[in-house]
Amino acid sequence: MKHRLIRTIETTFGWSGAEQLGRSFVRGSTDDVELLSRLLTPNRLLDMVMRRSLYRPQFRVFREGEEVHPAVYFTDSVSPRGQSIPMVNMHSLGRLLSEGATIILDQANVFDPTMEAACRALQWWSQERVQVNAYLTTNEASGFPLHWDDHDVVIIQLAGEKAWEVRGTSRNVPMYRDSDPNTSPSEETVWSGVMRPGDVMHIPRGHWHQATRNGSGSGTSLHVTFGITKRTGASWLAWLGDWCRENELFRKDLDRRPGAATAELVVAAGRLIEERPPADFLTTYEQTVGPTRNVPYLDILGPLDAVVCTTHFRPRIRENGDVADVFASGKKLTFAAKALPALRLLLSGRPVDLHEAATSVGSEVAELAEILVKEDVCALLTPELSSGYIGLVTNEAS
Repeated sequence: MKHRLIRTIETTFGWSGAEQLGRSFVRGSTDDVELLSRLLTPNRLLDMVMRRSLYRPQFRVFREGEEVHPAVYFTDSVSPRGQSIPMVNMHSLGRLLSEGATIILDQANVFDPTMEAACRALQWWSQERVQVNAYLTTNEASGFPLHWDDHDVVIIQLAGEKAWEVRGTSRNVPMYRDSDPNTSPSEETVWSGVMRPGDVMHIPRGHWHQATRNGSGSGTSLHVTFGITKRTGASWLAWLGDWCRENELFRKDLDRRPGAATAELVVAAGRLIEERPPADFLTTYEQTVGPTRNVPYLDILGPLDAVVCTTHFRPRIRENGDVADVFASGKKLTFAAKALPALRLLLSGRPVDLHEAATSVGSEVAELAEILVKEDVCALLTPELSSGYIGLVTNEAS
């Protein structure tokens, strides 16, 4: 999937792929100013908040460095039948923002098609799971205090300005579940300055950082943070723990008696490590992740006119003589080799109009698309989903 955001990140950082993710702090600025408002604006973020029933901690408000109690800005909307639905009170939220506050919407990709498509593109590019959080700060409000994240982040300043301080790590590659709480900030300042519209920054896991508008006067700041959670050696060992259950030896109770023989168990563990190396874990994980949330295709609602591949990771196509195997969404699908041109188009990650595609790859593309949609590899391209790709995803030729 050739996404405009990926091109911007690579151009800004001087990268030629995702191999540099997590290696070092880097910052730059993009000339593609149109991309900023295309991704998200303050009013679009507020519109998202207004139209959905949200819960803490997915949606939070901070003021003067402290979290505001949800009762201040949440109101239960009660239906005529007495059903209570928590909704953000936009008048109360507006007062907080006019006085100076920071609002945070985690996983904006769950609610917004543009953010959804951007995260999918980043997942195909990085081969890791990605989510995006949006931060809107007004006037002289501050954000989180000095902290570190257990994942790599790519931050894009979309509107306004915000001052940042980035420090080094006080523990190499710390984890969410770790043997050390890692609570003492590093004294090493890596970078401090102001992020302005178009500035892009990559902060590797474990680097301490904070952002604020203190002393900035009236105004706003909007930035999005793409969190990229990379798999580790601990992830591989946890995966081996699941595989070991296939062997009856690992399912037996451990012998608690002093001097109990464990040699057989140790040998079996070593054999399991050799049989399922880290490379197998990386490949298997990407191909076995289940389907995303999609609108179901029902022929009674109308014909299938357009589709897009929505798998978490890029589908893998393997040619095998007169057949082609597709590995995606935890499934292996087998097609005739003559379907390869249509399959490559349908699995490219860009929206496909089936009528137009029939002229280039053959009329069977419609039948293939219906199979892929029913197998949760592709999705029906609704106008809302389509809006997340317009102007952002280029075709294969370009």
